[in-house]
Amino acid sequence: MRRVLPLLLVSCVLLSSCGGDAAIVSLRPPKGNPEGIVLVEEFADFECPYCAPTHTGVVAPLIEAYGDVIRYEWKHFPLRTIHRYAMDASEASECAADQGKFWEFVDIAFAHQEDLSYEALLSWAETIGLDVSRFERCWKSHEKRQVVLADYEEGRKREVNGTPTFFVNGQPVPNGFDTLSAAIEEILKEYKMRL
Repeated sequence: MRRVLPLLLVSCVLLSSCGGDAAIVSLRPPKGNPEGIVLVEEFADFECPYCAPTHTGVVAPLIEAYGDVIRYEWKHFPLRTIHRYAMDASEASECAADQGKFWEFVDIAFAHQEDLSYEALLSWAETIGLDVSRFERCWKSHEKRQVVLADYEEGRKREVNGTPTFFVNGQPVPNGFDTLSAAIEEILKEYKMRL
């Protein structure tokens, strides 16, 4: 019975609704240390002109400097009223995550942000080594729309109104390597004092 109960719970969460709406599951992994003592969350939009330079100029150096102590999590916040392709790109990234290539998709999407067309997204899927037909089926079905919208709604509840928006251990922090690293350093200092 001990083995059956966890299996039933996992099946309930992943495969069915257990009496409600279908479970919303994302396979996108965090960056950095999954067990990190500092949680850095970014709400981002693939079409946002500020998110691409932030990805390379802030997030990458942050992971390099603090990757052993931070858990960096991406959250979708597609600004659909002003960014025509943001939702498509977000859904596509989740389909890439299903094949273990979320971060590869993020990197290529920001490197080629000026072209988020249907053809480009399919081309990127091939470039990063996805099973393209599986990716396309996932993407066309919109099966990942609820994953993206769940992030978006979380952002709205947390008063996110633009991208990129960062939180460090749940507290909003202005975009920038210096501001984020200062917030991380403060948490690390407090953590060391408690030891």
